[in-house]
Amino acid sequence: MDQLDVRSILEQVRSGQCSIDQAVLQLKIQPFQDLGFAKIDSHRALRQGAAEVIYGAGKTPEQIRDIASAMYRGGQSTVLITRMSPDAAQLVSGALPLTYNQLGQVGIVGEIPPPRGDGKIVVATGGTSDMPVAEEAALTAQALGNHVVRLYDVGVAGLHRTLAHLDDLMSARVIIAIAGMEGALASVIGGLADCPVIAVPTSVGYGASFGGLSALLSMLNSCASGVSVVNIDNGFGAGYLASMINT
Repeated sequence: MDQLDVRSILEQVRSGQCSIDQAVLQLKIQPFQDLGFAKIDSHRALRQGAAEVIYGAGKTPEQIRDIASAMYRGGQSTVLITRMSPDAAQLVSGALPLTYNQLGQVGIVGEIPPPRGDGKIVVATGGTSDMPVAEEAALTAQALGNHVVRLYDVGVAGLHRTLAHLDDLMSARVIIAIAGMEGALASVIGGLADCPVIAVPTSVGYGASFGGLSALLSMLNSCASGVSVVNIDNGFGAGYLASMINT
């Protein structure tokens, strides 16, 4: 939508030809920006409360740069890029103000917004090997304007490590529990905390873990109430959902 279209809608509201609700509906259903190889949903924030995110895997560095440029220069102050390779980060950083986290393969163009409200999101991992997925979750939540607390390597193989952080777990608005192997961390945390727990199975583990399938099935069969599960290694999905709960 260009400025003339917006002005026309506002003029109709002022003249009484269009109600405020009708105007909001028109703004919500306006078309995307077509780059030829990508169609940018520039009104997603209006419809859903959070702007579109770039999934970097499978895209060339040049495509990522051009999409991020269009979004940033179109007024999106924070552009989140997940599964971003170091090569893509190097190219994009030459054209845009990019902060890149190589561990989580996450790039953020622009500024990370200050946290909204009093709630906090706790991101906990079973082991150090789960940290790449955890960083994707944590940075997603931060880019969406949340206060995030990281608790890494607090798995059930040493339960005292989990119990040492009861204050953070009990005061969280939502907890993201990330674990591979048998995925028991989500059930343990779900049995301690009084807030929603988002379980993220990771592909960390030996052969019988089947690339995260063992953890996924364990988490789906959790006996703890209030545990939901996202896909294997889907840190972004967990961070996004946690932000929706915390908003």
